[in-house]
Amino acid sequence: MYTIQTLNKISDVIYEALPAETYQVSDAQSAPDAVLVRSAAMHELPVPPSLLAVARAGAGVNNIPVAEYTKRGICVFNTPGANANAVAELVVLGMLMSGRKVVEGIEWALSLKGQPGVAKLVEKGKGQFVGPELRGKTLGVIGLGAIGALVANAAAQGLGMKVLGLDPYLSVQHAWSLSRAIQQAPSLEALLKASDFVTVHVPLSDSTRAMFQESLLAQMKPGAHLLNFSRAELVDGDAVRAALADGRLATYVTDFPTDDMLGVKGVICIPHLGASTPESEDNCARMAAEQLREYLENGSIRNSVNLPDMALGSPEGSRLQIIHDNAPGLVSRISAVISREKLNIVNMLNKSRGEVAVTVLEVSEAPGEALLAELSALEQVARVRLVTQ
Repeated sequence: MYTIQTLNKISDVIYEALPAETYQVSDAQSAPDAVLVRSAAMHELPVPPSLLAVARAGAGVNNIPVAEYTKRGICVFNTPGANANAVAELVVLGMLMSGRKVVEGIEWALSLKGQPGVAKLVEKGKGQFVGPELRGKTLGVIGLGAIGALVANAAAQGLGMKVLGLDPYLSVQHAWSLSRAIQQAPSLEALLKASDFVTVHVPLSDSTRAMFQESLLAQMKPGAHLLNFSRAELVDGDAVRAALADGRLATYVTDFPTDDMLGVKGVICIPHLGASTPESEDNCARMAAEQLREYLENGSIRNSVNLPDMALGSPEGSRLQIIHDNAPGLVSRISAVISREKLNIVNMLNKSRGEVAVTVLEVSEAPGEALLAELSALEQVARVRLVTQ
């Protein structure tokens, strides 16, 4: 029986992957094997020695102390792509709202409440909200991962837009999913100069923080619309407000409101609704639960943010999973310990991710507690697990 602690209310679809016969799931576990979390902050929570894995039902893991958990040999998962459709739909809505001045029009219509002849007032005043159609316009998509690819395809195939894409790290999987109508931009500068709408879908990092600053905004087509459904920190707020004030930028649409953007003319702030659909919440919960089950039952690692992916079938006998530093000679020392105990290594897999590595060993007989303790005591070894059928 495995025990799973939930730190947030989470969709009941998790029980499809975590049946009651094998898993005990509640918010009151004191020594859980794994944790399911959405937005709850884990940085100050005690870490029980029993904890093997944490799965975040969402993409970001800022609420999880990933570096500390890595040192302890705890696998951290997220669910990339599970909310992609929900976010992509909102990006399309963002384009429509910005180009057609929908938000301003709705606010103006509300101001007519109680006035005589509302229908005539509407016909007289609607001209101030004239905005262009999307068909025939150019959309620049920066980042063609799960969300960016869906947005690009929807714009090219469904909205009749010309789409330019840019992603130096485009995966083969996402490349196959792109419509042939999408053109590769030769450079970021070329994409910005040609695009009527620009949507950014890149992770926040030291290299992307405040990437949309004055010099980059100056390269955009005059009167273009900028959409940011990734992270607020990707833009320099001062630079965006200045570009809006002088007309270089027509609108800025973001799903991450900040105090300096609220109430600014030309800014549409959506209250982080990108993944706020029941379908998205179910998809994230289901994926997180499935990843935990695979890891707990056979050691498979899929969509971890701190350990290498490892696709493993069910263990045929005794499987050792060892999380350790990616250091020269360490695998040899692990093998030497096992050999001294007269155990035969039937199969071995070793994969690394940066400074961390995982070694999986299928051994001929079940190792005893003494051997597990000896392996755990090796310098630079963070965690040793015995996985059996």
